[in-house]
Amino acid sequence: MKKLIIIGAGGMGRTFYDWVRESVGYGELFVIKGFIDDNVNALDGFEGYPPMLGPINEYVPEKDDVFTCSMGGRAKKICCEKILSKGGVFVNIIHSTARVGTNVKLGLGNVVGAYVALGADVRIGDHNLLQSYSVVGHDAVIGNWNRIDTHVTCVGGIRIENETMIHTSVVINHKVVVETGAKVGACSFVIKKVKAGTTVMGNPAKRIEI
Repeated sequence: MKKLIIIGAGGMGRTFYDWVRESVGYGELFVIKGFIDDNVNALDGFEGYPPMLGPINEYVPEKDDVFTCSMGGRAKKICCEKILSKGGVFVNIIHSTARVGTNVKLGLGNVVGAYVALGADVRIGDHNLLQSYSVVGHDAVIGNWNRIDTHVTCVGGIRIENETMIHTSVVINHKVVVETGAKVGACSFVIKKVKAGTTVMGNPAKRIEI
């Protein structure tokens, strides 16, 4: 039996705790061992959670440990790479209500939330977060280290590169490309390529300066 460690014990980490207990394989393939967080007091005042195991910087993976990460943005990659450099292994967390279509391919370290729908022949890389109620249409390609928030619709054939942030209730239209490091503001309708490192917002989505 694998022992799952959640990286990050803030609000999203506590949410992950609930997701994990409702995910495919919980209690059969893995159980939850606890949290690691550089703020070792992050769970103070909260009851009913597994223990804080120590700071990320100091934690050394043990036999049968596996990991998932609740953090977003640049901090996620930094923290995950610390564990990867020590030989840590990341697993996919797929909520039991998610629909995974034919020939979907997933890398490692992904989290697929409640009621997410992944269409036929979708390809997803490593360390992505797909939050609850999002839809990824057929033949979509998603790279690595992306955060896709709740109620996002990725229409068939889209491509999301790496390290993007797609906020709540975005619609990405058919075959649109979101390049590396881009951000898409909440409730936007994206109808053309989002260039690397830019931020877009609106309906239709347009580049903004922040």
